[in-house]
Amino acid sequence: MQASTLLDEFITSLIAGHRAACRRFVKEQVEQTRDVSAIYHDLLWPAMERVDKLYRSDRINAAAESMATRISRSIADQLQMSLVQQAPNGKRILIVCAPCEPEELGAQMCSDLFEARGWDVYFVGGGVPNDEILTLAGQLRPNILLIFGTQPVGVPGVRHLVDLIRGVGVNPTMNIMVSCGVFNRADGLWKEVNADLFARTAKQAIPLAEKAEPRAPEPPKIGAPKKRRRRRRPPLLTVVEQD
Repeated sequence: MQASTLLDEFITSLIAGHRAACRRFVKEQVEQTRDVSAIYHDLLWPAMERVDKLYRSDRINAAAESMATRISRSIADQLQMSLVQQAPNGKRILIVCAPCEPEELGAQMCSDLFEARGWDVYFVGGGVPNDEILTLAGQLRPNILLIFGTQPVGVPGVRHLVDLIRGVGVNPTMNIMVSCGVFNRADGLWKEVNADLFARTAKQAIPLAEKAEPRAPEPPKIGAPKKRRRRRRPPLLTVVEQD
C-alpha cells in the first residue's frame, strides 16, 4: 500500500477519535519496519501536519483536532521506548515550545528523536517564563536551544527571548533554532527574530543541529563608553535700556 494511502487511513481514524484502531494500525507498521524512527518521520509527523492544516482551514473542529493530537501523543509515548538509541554524542539540546497540546506533541517527538541520535535532551515544554529559560540555558549550557511551534501571537516573545539571551551573554556559543508553527508559514521570519537556525521538520532539524558549528561569541565592547556632551543652552537675551 502506498504511503499516502496509509497516511489517509491513519488520519481518518485519528480525527474520528478511534484510539484502538489507531494503535492497531501503528502496531502493524512497527511490525513491518526495523527502524521505529521511520514511524515518527513518515506517519506521526505528517499526520500532525495534516491535522493542523485541516483545523486551520476549518475542515475539522476543535474536538477532532484535540482527539487526534492526544491519540498521537499517546502513541509517541509508547513508541519512544522502541527507538534504537545511538551512543551519546556529547551534545546537549534544550527544547521549549508554545503552550498548546499540538505544539507539545511536535516538541516531544523532536525530543524523542534527538535523544535516539545520542543527544542529551532537556524537554521543558510550553508556558515557561523567558527568565527561567534563560537560567536553564546558563545552567545546562546546551549546544542548541530549540524553540518549537510558535504561533503568530508568540513571535514577539520569541524575539524577546533571543534578545534576552544574547544581551545577557549567557552561553554565547549556543545556537538558537526555531521550527514549525508560524516559522514554517512565513518565509524569512526566523531571521527577523535573530535565530541562528531554522528547520521545517525534525528530519531536517537533527542533521542541521549535528552539523552546526558553535556560534561565534559577539566581540566584547572595548573601552569605556563615551560620555555624551551636554549641549549648552544659549544665554538668555538681555535687554539693555538706553537713556
